[in-house]
Amino acid sequence: MSSTADLTKHFLEAVDQAAIASSAWRGKGDKNAADDAAVEAMRRTFDNVPFDGRVAIGEGERDEAPMLFIGEELGSMVGVQGVPCIDIAVDPLECTNNCADDLPNSIAVLAAAPRGTLLHAPDCYMDKIAAGPLLAGHVSLEGTPTYNLEQVAHVLDKPMSEVRVVALDRERHNDLFKEIRASGAQLELLGDGDVSGAIWAAKEDGPFDLLMGIGAAPEGVISATALRGLGGVFEGRLVFRSPEEEARAGEMVGDDLTRLWKAHDLCKSEDAIFAASGVCDGYLPAAEIGSDYTIAHSEIIDVQAKTVEQISTRRPL
Repeated sequence: MSSTADLTKHFLEAVDQAAIASSAWRGKGDKNAADDAAVEAMRRTFDNVPFDGRVAIGEGERDEAPMLFIGEELGSMVGVQGVPCIDIAVDPLECTNNCADDLPNSIAVLAAAPRGTLLHAPDCYMDKIAAGPLLAGHVSLEGTPTYNLEQVAHVLDKPMSEVRVVALDRERHNDLFKEIRASGAQLELLGDGDVSGAIWAAKEDGPFDLLMGIGAAPEGVISATALRGLGGVFEGRLVFRSPEEEARAGEMVGDDLTRLWKAHDLCKSEDAIFAASGVCDGYLPAAEIGSDYTIAHSEIIDVQAKTVEQISTRRPL
């Protein structure tokens, strides 16, 4: 029986092509052009994938996005019996501002899993916590930031002054920042890119022990897929900016809007793949564009196999 993993080379091609296309706009100050290039390249790649695909998380609703909109059908075998029916969560260019300004951690990224197993996350915020396998069962959004920091120090057997936390640099986090700094832990702020931050926090050789704070909910689903493969901790709780946003979320995920979502709730299947390709240096090296070639630097996480593969692919122009 075919699986999501059988399509890995196609997912790699999709993120690589998006990264290469947006890299042409790196540092040119036009985030919309960079994003458009990534979206078009990724969408074009999906046309040739032998699957019955569907966008679970994408560039917005159909009336907001010309392609890779939520619910869009993908692949060369839509409706064909016996082929994999796969849902895709995509962010063809995460950190559009970073690409425009050539700042770290802009990536092309996706998560793929069997139909109906990725949460159709509403376009709202999500309070998140992410960490590595050693902290599974020890940190949670149910605890205060101080409690979680104390758990990290205890479980990892390090002084609080060596506990490393990453969060998005947002005004909404002012109280969180005060609590982290009062604890004595180290705090590093990201301008954008909490998918990269979550993965860094989950890896044993990563620069951080913990990611905390509020980011976008759709990126939470993508992060959760990666962290299932890494064996790490990921939890999220939806955060709303308006009654209209809350009502919209209720239509998508049901009435239990205050629930705590764990990684296996956001990505319900082990048969899942996470794929990312670097646009700007950071979590992954930047894509390279030569006179007659490109080189994309990517990472594939196979959730079922629990494998992490870093791949550099040279292609002729």
